[in-house]
Amino acid sequence: MNLPNKLTMFRVILIPFFVFFLLADVGLGKAAPILALVIFIVASLTDMLDGKIARKYNLVTNFGKFMDPLADKLLVCSALICLIELEKVPSWIVIIIIAREFIISGFRLIAAEHQIVIAASMWGKFKTTFQMVAIVLLILDCAWGFWIGQINVVHVLGVILLYVALVLTIISLIDYLIKNKQVLKEQD
Repeated sequence: MNLPNKLTMFRVILIPFFVFFLLADVGLGKAAPILALVIFIVASLTDMLDGKIARKYNLVTNFGKFMDPLADKLLVCSALICLIELEKVPSWIVIIIIAREFIISGFRLIAAEHQIVIAASMWGKFKTTFQMVAIVLLILDCAWGFWIGQINVVHVLGVILLYVALVLTIISLIDYLIKNKQVLKEQD
């Protein structure tokens, strides 16, 4: 197993620890969500790193093509589901985001059967960036808020960025479907 694939697997292994520290009441007080935040950031950085290493050193593998996006989806979906539990995000937003991931994953499976490679779009990359930053802020809000009067700025910024991510989620789905409609035509 090459280094990018090891980093991808490391990201998957970090997810249960992330969820544990974010949700478990283990007597650590505000340190638990901070530990969860550190784990989330490390896992997110491995996503960037594994892709750069794989492309730079020509270490792209079928395993990596499959596991890297799956690891990303597991990390983001785990975080968003935890944030529902912590009453930081509404469930309907998370349902839309997860539904988009299922639709895209299904599309990619159909495309792969026909040896069609579907690259990530810029809309999808923007969506992921806004999701990650929103999640970081909302996890940070679990441990530390920055209040101006009655307004928790960390929470408000996190929610605003999550709504931006939601809009980008919908735009990226529409863009993805339009650009890859030939995949569905092949099924007729």
